Amino acid sequence: MLMLVFQLGKDRYALETSHVVEIVPSLVLRKLPHAPEYVAGIFNYRGTIVPVIDLCQLTQDRPCEDCLSTRILLVQVRGDHGCSRCVGLRAERVTETLKVSESDLVSPGIAVADAPYLGKLINDAQGMIQCIRVEHILPRKLTDSLFQEAMEQA
Repeated sequence: MLMLVFQLGKDRYALETSHVVEIVPSLVLRKLPHAPEYVAGIFNYRGTIVPVIDLCQLTQDRPCEDCLSTRILLVQVRGDHGCSRCVGLRAERVTETLKVSESDLVSPGIAVADAPYLGKLINDAQGMIQCIRVEHILPRKLTDSLFQEAMEQA
């Protein structure tokens, strides 16, 4: 499988490219008053309003640095009712991909209840890379609000 590698602070992370719709440069986002700190804002992506989650803010309580390699990873997130929605994940140093097999992935040996998005690990010459489980990246409260309109129509 092909993994997209990025950083949050000094740590490297990866997610399967099969979840990625597109990678866009960091851009000016429209802020949402009273939204949680990790919601960086929204932007118009080809006629659709897309919320953007700042992964550094979500995981490290600080915003992603503004640098040339900071990107927004557009991914599809599924709700409980089977509908999906495009969400942007803002990350630092989005610069490489890595091809791995399932046997290259190892368990971290501990599950963190407050971070169900943390998956298996990849070891390479530079150290460990934590895999991100996209289906668990959003806090429950945010997932519910993203799919509230779809639930009301069901």
